[in-house]
Amino acid sequence: MLEQGKHISVWNDCLKIFESNVDPKQFDIWFKTISPVSLEESTLTVEVPTDFFRNYLEDTYLPLLKSTLRRVLGPEARLVYRIHPVRKDSAMEFSAAHGNVPENRPVSINTFQPSCNPGPFVFPGIQKLKINPRLNPAYCFENLVKGECNKMGFNAGINISDKPGKTPFNPLFIFGGPGLGKTHLAQAIGIAVHESYPDMVVLYVTGNEFKTQYINAVNVQNKLADFMAFYMRYVLIVDDIQELIGPASQNAFFNIFNHLHQSGKQLVFTSDRSPADLVNFEERLLSRFKWGLSVELMRPDYETRLNMLKARCLREGVNVPEDVLEYISNKVRSNFRELEGSLISLIANATLCQEPITIGLAEKVIGNIIGEEQKEITIDMVQEVVCDYFNITRENLLSKSRKRGIVQARQIAMYLSRNLIDGCSLSTIGLEIGGKDHATVLHACSTVSDLMSTDKTFKQYVSDIERILVPEEH
Repeated sequence: MLEQGKHISVWNDCLKIFESNVDPKQFDIWFKTISPVSLEESTLTVEVPTDFFRNYLEDTYLPLLKSTLRRVLGPEARLVYRIHPVRKDSAMEFSAAHGNVPENRPVSINTFQPSCNPGPFVFPGIQKLKINPRLNPAYCFENLVKGECNKMGFNAGINISDKPGKTPFNPLFIFGGPGLGKTHLAQAIGIAVHESYPDMVVLYVTGNEFKTQYINAVNVQNKLADFMAFYMRYVLIVDDIQELIGPASQNAFFNIFNHLHQSGKQLVFTSDRSPADLVNFEERLLSRFKWGLSVELMRPDYETRLNMLKARCLREGVNVPEDVLEYISNKVRSNFRELEGSLISLIANATLCQEPITIGLAEKVIGNIIGEEQKEITIDMVQEVVCDYFNITRENLLSKSRKRGIVQARQIAMYLSRNLIDGCSLSTIGLEIGGKDHATVLHACSTVSDLMSTDKTFKQYVSDIERILVPEEH
């Protein structure tokens, strides 16, 4: 039963306790800005400005929050947060210390001789066990922004989620540089499979964890058999599989791979390099990595970067001015991780310092993250690099020649100009590259994108030129 008006007096009682236990400045920042919304029995709902605010509050003050609420409302006290609504969307509500983490249903594990010192993979006899899938609920498809950089992987992931182990994409091998969303995509597949097929057991593990567990297993009697029995039953996701170094652990993984693949179980791997570029791997294992589909995740273009920031703002429940989002998208180009980190740092600075979110604040925050300002890319610079790469003259590039090599170089120059130069219109690109109209530029960009999905050599051309224009950060 809703108790009208009582929520305010209850929260005021809580504030008195908070004020006597927290530094005055911290109290003003983290507690005075919270608004009580309702009280239903022992559940108090409060409104906070952003999801970041809620996370920080719980990380820092959870013991104080719990003890205070129990003191004021009793042992059954419960706190629910409501993020201040953004735009016209309804408010988002979260239970304290929430998290709808995917859980596998119990499965039977048939192991061998019992061990007197049971380890993580020792399950005497036949026993029903709940296996933690180790999936982060935030890494779902709903939170993954689709763009040209990840379109092929995204679409493959959706197909796999609908029919795990029943598509030609088994295994799915996702590769690319740091911060491009490999882990997010792999876990999104696992979460979607788990939602569609709750009886399927999903397990996420890193290559290094698998190797460490194997090494530990060989040192205990009968534990290796338990280890093998443990892994031979899942939809298996292995992140950073390039870390699975060592002939013994690779041999174990080879047998697990064969068993799962022959049993129709889905396999998903991520790596910082393609299967062809993996070193110190057995050839028989490399050949199996190539059985299904290998997908490279590329750097996000301007449009995808901007869409990602807008989506994250909605999730955080914070309204960031459009010009600030455009500024961040323009300055942080390398990967999603740095882009997301820049936005979260900006929100944190604005929240902690109680400042409005402006371009001035964004300049200061981003300067601390990406360091020296990146060199501005121009159409002229793109043309110069493309001509040097293909060993053609600027005159040939800008001419009306229909020779295949010249046409492809011209199309690549248009594609990279559109993706790397922010705020540059199609008409401007066409005017600067041979006086073409915007429709020609749009067609060129579409052609390059399609060729990159089907022609490995052509894709390498584009990647090489992009790395020259935007060097990798280490």
